[in-house]
Amino acid sequence: MLKLLVIQTAFTGDVVLATAILEKLHHQYPDAQVDFLLRKGNEGLLEGHPYLTNLLVWDKKTNKNTNLLKIAMRVRKEGYTHVINLHRFGSSGLVTLLSGAKYKAGFDKNPFAFCYTKKVAHVISEPYSENPVHEVLRNQMLIADITSPKAAMPALYPTAADLEYVKQFQGRPYVCVAPSSVWFTKQFPTEKWISLINMLPAHYNVYILGAPSDSALAQGIADKTSHANIANMCGKLSFLQSAALMQGADMNYANDSAPLHFASAMDAPVTAVFCSTVPAFGFGPLRENAKVVEIKERLYCRPCGLHGHKTCPEGHFRCAMDITNDQLLWWTSKTT
Repeated sequence: MLKLLVIQTAFTGDVVLATAILEKLHHQYPDAQVDFLLRKGNEGLLEGHPYLTNLLVWDKKTNKNTNLLKIAMRVRKEGYTHVINLHRFGSSGLVTLLSGAKYKAGFDKNPFAFCYTKKVAHVISEPYSENPVHEVLRNQMLIADITSPKAAMPALYPTAADLEYVKQFQGRPYVCVAPSSVWFTKQFPTEKWISLINMLPAHYNVYILGAPSDSALAQGIADKTSHANIANMCGKLSFLQSAALMQGADMNYANDSAPLHFASAMDAPVTAVFCSTVPAFGFGPLRENAKVVEIKERLYCRPCGLHGHKTCPEGHFRCAMDITNDQLLWWTSKTT
């Protein structure tokens, strides 16, 4: 029997994009055991996933190294035939090395890539490439020889209870806004979100989504907007409940961050706001009902990095400030 382990212990959005691998493996090997290893805090994304047998969780915040060794020993005990490591750092590489699997696939940037039986270069496309490579395709290259070159789409699976819970918020048309990002220069400024929300048609409910730590940001936006129907939902919904709510929205707004990938996984409409980063890096939306919004001018300083910065290196933050409401409201003419 085939026993496959997929490893992605990076951030929430990376795990969402990794679900495309689960789709592909299940399609190719419907009777195989497929497990997933992720970091603690992200397990809610894959709870009840129909294609997974076991979910392995690494607690990185307390006793990080001890817990890593425990996970590595559990992986070895499972006797996986295939380990597919999407993570590019040493911790996951060590788990892969110790797994004992005959098929070990991963990116060549990992310090333990020497142990892989299948190595792939993780190449980031040039900022304004006409044919950029998306992260799901980079991941797919790791299993192209045991499936096919064509990548599947990422997918999340809210439970029936999740879908039922969000019905209470779906009585009238609504828009979801996910305003936060870990990086300042990836995050559309608060005053710009307020201006946008003020321009949304009055018949819409507006739900601000995010983690509990985003609640203060969301409340600051809600308090300053003139829109009559706005609710701060940060910390009030699970990952899968948020995904379920986004699926039914007339539009979702997100930065270059995890909620953008939620939309791709749910085939939900999304306006992806790119500030200091660019879609060519491989983290843009994947569905047809999506639009990237970015500054029209090619700034000399953009992109200023792959992951963003805590402040604008040039001090003007034009890559965000010069985006207009007209660009963001592109979809409203189709719904009025």
